[in-house]
Amino acid sequence: MPRTVQCTYLGREAEGLDRVPYPGDLGRRIFDNISKEAWQLWLRHQTMLINEYRLSPIDPKARKFLVDEMEKFLFGGGAQAPEGYVAPDA
Repeated sequence: MPRTVQCTYLGREAEGLDRVPYPGDLGRRIFDNISKEAWQLWLRHQTMLINEYRLSPIDPKARKFLVDEMEKFLFGGGAQAPEGYVAPDA
């Protein structure tokens, strides 16, 4: 039987992640409070940010930006798409 969590992002109970997705306290917080579905939504948003801002995941400034955006996205701090972004399916 899959593990369930009260997902902070979705606002309902949902299937939890199988493992901690990020190191440290933030990873544990995500594991305890974020569902698989919400994590997949974040991964899509993160990919869009990397592509739109042309970020390099090995650049420390880019990594800090992505961590800040991850916290905003998953825990309600108001993450948004870049100004002028048009989704490919729109």
